Amino acid sequence: MKYQKLFQQYNLSGNHLENRFLMAPMTRSRASQPGDIPNVLMAEYYAQRSTAGIIITEAVQVSLQGKGYAKTPGIYSQQQIEGWKLITDAVHQNGSKIFLQLWHVGRVSSSRVNGLQPIAPSSLIAQNTSVYIFDGAPNGDATFVPVEEPREMNKTDIDIVIKEFVTGAENAIKAGFDGVEIHGANGYLIDQFLRSNSNRRTDEYGGTKENRIRLLIEISRAVANTIGKEKTGIRLSPFISFKDMNDPEILETIMLAAEQLNKLEVAYIHLCEADWDDAPQIPSDFRIKLRETFKNTIIATGNKTPEEAEKLIKENLVDLIGFGRHFLANPDYPARVKKNSILNDISDTHTLFGGGTERGYTDYPFVS
Repeated sequence: MKYQKLFQQYNLSGNHLENRFLMAPMTRSRASQPGDIPNVLMAEYYAQRSTAGIIITEAVQVSLQGKGYAKTPGIYSQQQIEGWKLITDAVHQNGSKIFLQLWHVGRVSSSRVNGLQPIAPSSLIAQNTSVYIFDGAPNGDATFVPVEEPREMNKTDIDIVIKEFVTGAENAIKAGFDGVEIHGANGYLIDQFLRSNSNRRTDEYGGTKENRIRLLIEISRAVANTIGKEKTGIRLSPFISFKDMNDPEILETIMLAAEQLNKLEVAYIHLCEADWDDAPQIPSDFRIKLRETFKNTIIATGNKTPEEAEKLIKENLVDLIGFGRHFLANPDYPARVKKNSILNDISDTHTLFGGGTERGYTDYPFVS
């Protein structure tokens, strides 16, 4: 077989995976309204793609305050828990594993989305950053609106957010998930605390790199202590700076965080890597240093080809490879890779973010 490493089984902190393919988190905005509730259509979508060894769900807000985009699902109400049970049952019936990604957007939001002023480590608006709503556009497309100036979080706000992540993790386990992934990437709340340009605090959560990683470590420790370290993963994006997140100190900060996460013995670190054309490549020396620093599973996601994935696993730089758009348009992506089949293209970009039917969501054909 051409890609022997990709198709090897893997033990992720006690979770048996049938292969090294990971379906990466992709926001699709299909939650039922009102209430941001997962539904039968979403269950079909995830079930179709459960030939991946493991699925990480789309980002899921831990509270209404943590919501930044329209129709994204939550994990803070009983109705949401019941909705997610449809999805975990469907995925498990097909033999795959599934983690829920816990999300708080921080300053990347607007009162037009959730009726609330955004909160953030500092009252700094994210320049050139938008979120989307659905305002009845004729073609059903999302309408992008600029984010609003956030309110600087006080210590009570921070304590509340930590508790919201813990409750979200507890609810995820109640809903049948195999674990959770804490979203510390892509310019959202935890990433905002990590970076010196978005975090101008002068208390114990700002200033030094050691202080800027504090929220990430406190949330990770609290979640791991509640549901188990083997069920707790972290997503980070050291080389992504969109949403006004360009920080010259971020690589050192991420490595410092990795040292502390290693001490916590969390299940994995998931690197969210840039996936656009001419995007920056993660240098080998960073991957080598991360492997030396963090002893458990390392995941890489970012428009990888099977050839690139196989090479990274063979070189022992990563253990699992996340695939996003390939799984979006090819629910049977591992089978297509094994057979060297032609891949489906994304058929309709209008349906990437939102839509109430199977069009552009569950209607992609399987390989014959």
